[in-house]
Amino acid sequence: MQVLTLEETRAALPFGPLIDALDAGFRAGAEVPLRHHHPMVNPGAADDMLLLMPAWQAAGWGGVKIVNVHPGNAGRGLPAIASSYILFDRVTGAHKLLLDGGELTARRTAAASALAARRLARPDSRRHLIVGAGRVGANLAQAYRAALPIEAVEVWSRTAASAEALAADLRAQGIPAVAAPDLQAAVGRADIVSCATLSRTPLIHGDWLHPGQHIDLIGSFTPEMREADDRALQRARIFLDTDHARIESGDIALPLAAGAITEADIEGTLEALCRDNRHPRRGPGEITLFKGVGSAVEDLSAAILAWNSLA
Repeated sequence: MQVLTLEETRAALPFGPLIDALDAGFRAGAEVPLRHHHPMVNPGAADDMLLLMPAWQAAGWGGVKIVNVHPGNAGRGLPAIASSYILFDRVTGAHKLLLDGGELTARRTAAASALAARRLARPDSRRHLIVGAGRVGANLAQAYRAALPIEAVEVWSRTAASAEALAADLRAQGIPAVAAPDLQAAVGRADIVSCATLSRTPLIHGDWLHPGQHIDLIGSFTPEMREADDRALQRARIFLDTDHARIESGDIALPLAAGAITEADIEGTLEALCRDNRHPRRGPGEITLFKGVGSAVEDLSAAILAWNSLA
């Protein structure tokens, strides 16, 4: 079995080929069981969690992402999350490749959003706002530039220093980026708004949006988390990465439960758009919204791309 470090995993997953690999992976399909959650009890302390995210093809490849979440590591000076991905031969079951799970997840998450934007956003979208300055946010600028003619990037974070730091890092990579001090004003300037935060209250308000925008919601992965308000959902044509987003994300589950939107307002999934090769935007004035919670198909497609890059 070959083993890739974090840096080698990054090098094996360039965004242009990765976006195309996810598109092909959604078209091909795979068996994707619901992710497994296994709490590990710690008497007198916060429980740890073991997550397993498998997917496999009828023939060819399979894989599983293994994630350990250990809240107590904060007191040990260690990261709370450790993750690895194992790619295996579907016929023999032989383990072929071990990748850094955190880097694979960050890159495939950004690539999935860029793939959705390539199918949903205006093709002439040039101004990109990134809300959140964490690991996924740091990957979004490169991913979107591989999918659309992005010319300017703004970064907003609740912590101004974090936004300034990410903008400086992007400029060092040759990307014209600046920190945005005012979120509402930055949304008003953007063609595309990408949110990658851990917010539990809406950051993006529907009354701020203007015709032709594409809204990309990444961060909300539990029913309690929220990045956009009901009005934003009501003004947009809504698409999900997979149907699991209906129950996993508060951005969808909460307005559905409140009656602010209905199931009929959800127009489809990225999986179906890729499978049917659809670009459903009907005109330049529509507002589109994509909500992603992640899929093991994306992990598997990325791992296969990494394996092929080693050949």
